[in-house]
Amino acid sequence: MGSSQLLISVIIPTFNRLEFLKKAIASVKGQSYKSFELIIVDDGSTDGTSEYLRTLNGIKIITQKNAGVAKARNAGIKKALGEYIAFLDSDDIWLKHKLQTQVECLNQNPSLKWVHSNELWFRDGLEVKQLKKHAKGGGDQFLSCIKECVISPSTTMIHKELLNKVGGFREDMVVCEDYDLWLKLTSLYEVGFIEAPLIHRFGGHADQLSTKYFAMDYYRIKSLDWI
Repeated sequence: MGSSQLLISVIIPTFNRLEFLKKAIASVKGQSYKSFELIIVDDGSTDGTSEYLRTLNGIKIITQKNAGVAKARNAGIKKALGEYIAFLDSDDIWLKHKLQTQVECLNQNPSLKWVHSNELWFRDGLEVKQLKKHAKGGGDQFLSCIKECVISPSTTMIHKELLNKVGGFREDMVVCEDYDLWLKLTSLYEVGFIEAPLIHRFGGHADQLSTKYFAMDYYRIKSLDWI
């Protein structure tokens, strides 16, 4: 798998986050690794996002009625041409060498089919120290993923075949759809891990799903139905 030949499909789902989205897009365009396609899925935004996206060139744009982040990501997966999928939430940004570092990791570990990394958290412009329970790792992460959602979508790069095998994100879950996916993937595959933080993750804004929904444990338990 030569790094110059590997096409990565970058999928950004978004809903009414225009100013954040602009920064997310810039962080993708600024990647040192250039063999990627960028897919933006507009989940029914009403804040001028669709008008802004029409001004951009070289980006694959998907629009849908507001149906949630799981359906938006799945729509992007279906249109993706890349062998690997890299997700980026529209309120996060990647550091410059995110894709390059992960491609190199996969090249050096051919048995791995997906990889994630550490991240830096920010709230109100200040870095937030992560708790021990949020510590990330590689290899067999199934038990760790049952306890906490220790993988962030924006840090991942996943072979499309793996996503298809587990059916992508569950569209009946308004939150914890990522927790559900990580359980399925870690039950089947070891995951690569890069200790260095490769993304900046921003929290504290009112539209975050984790602040809008309070029954998070209900959805986590719902994710365990298949085990």
